[in-house]
Amino acid sequence: MEDVGVGPWVGPWPVEARYDPALLAEGDRRNVVDRYRYWRREAIVADLDIRRHEFHVAIENWQHDLNIGTVVRTANAFLAAEVHIVGKRKWNRRGAMVTDRYQHIRQHPTIEEFAAWAEAAGLTVVGIDNLPGARLLEQAELPRRCVLLFGQEGPGLSEGARAACDRVLFIAQFGSTRSINAGVASGIAMHAWIRRWAEFPGGTNAANAAPRSEFPRGTSGAYAPPRSEFPDSLDGNPQGGRT
Repeated sequence: MEDVGVGPWVGPWPVEARYDPALLAEGDRRNVVDRYRYWRREAIVADLDIRRHEFHVAIENWQHDLNIGTVVRTANAFLAAEVHIVGKRKWNRRGAMVTDRYQHIRQHPTIEEFAAWAEAAGLTVVGIDNLPGARLLEQAELPRRCVLLFGQEGPGLSEGARAACDRVLFIAQFGSTRSINAGVASGIAMHAWIRRWAEFPGGTNAANAAPRSEFPRGTSGAYAPPRSEFPDSLDGNPQGGRT
């Protein structure tokens, strides 16, 4: 099996404070991008803090939802400002793959406390769930400053969470399953924000992206359906339960 990361530093050691002597001596096998090889954890977090995006992610945790680790890992990949866990403090960190060390995480004991915090912070609360009246994510405009709120696996957004939302969006699906799990849904929703608001290499942002012809073919296998294939909103019997 091929080794992950890099071995001990070769040559004179760098003198900058961001470098970790132990990693320089022993090698760096952590799950970090090459930019941060041999850096101290605190230095990595400080550098990320300079560039964090303006969206937050929140997930309810009343039954120790196993998706939370995936949500945290994805939030780290997309450089979310913070992850908010609403409910029980304890959560399964295995799925985070140690990315929680680099991601700011805030816990709110109740949905009411979370909602009060979001209002004080001036953030729009956007629920993601396939509920009656929800609007299609793929045709919605996500606010630049927002919190993407996800419910517990199974029941979806709680009644209190629904009441806390300024708007609710649902994700387009094509198969027979009624819903997708919160971990997958969070990645789709976060990437929707990234496509709209993130600054891309070369100074291009999603709001003024290069024409599609300038991107290499095969970068996306997603099918974009004609507008007529999806309603603007969901009506009828409540579905709920994930997205």
